[in-house]
Amino acid sequence: MPELIDVLDENGVKTGRVVTRKEVHREGLWHQIAVVVVLDDSGRILLQQRSANKETNPGKWDIAAAGHVDAGEDSLSTAKREAEEELGIVADDLQYLLSYCRESHYECNGEPLVDRQRFDCYVMRKTHIDVDTLQLQSSEVQSVKLCTITEFRKMIEFGEMVNRMPLYEKVIEIMEQR
Repeated sequence: MPELIDVLDENGVKTGRVVTRKEVHREGLWHQIAVVVVLDDSGRILLQQRSANKETNPGKWDIAAAGHVDAGEDSLSTAKREAEEELGIVADDLQYLLSYCRESHYECNGEPLVDRQRFDCYVMRKTHIDVDTLQLQSSEVQSVKLCTITEFRKMIEFGEMVNRMPLYEKVIEIMEQR
């Protein structure tokens, strides 16, 4: 069954229209994404390497978990679901961090696409993260690692990360305050 997504207006308000994920991208419709940042008590950030089979940004490094908000779902519920599905992390203690919008143009399977997304970003702190015990969803994630602020900055600078710049700036600010 295709994934159904609520269409948003340019202000992030649901329009009442529900379409498939394929349609939302093909038509360039605004939709919502939930993002989860995970930081440990040592001041490191948990990053995931996207599966090489992903349509967008295959093999790039990304924030711990992210995903489309399903029709009828809110971004907090999606954030919790994605953290558990992609990494096996129960994310009961998420805190809202920020929201931002981005419009991207790219090609997927030879077809030009416009991606208009509203990102709702959450952060959680874990006392200890053992990357070897995380349960990775192989269709989404091929690897994970913990990075210091210096390593994280270099990965951004060298284009190794999925572009989530407004979020990365806020995360670096939080990591610096530690």
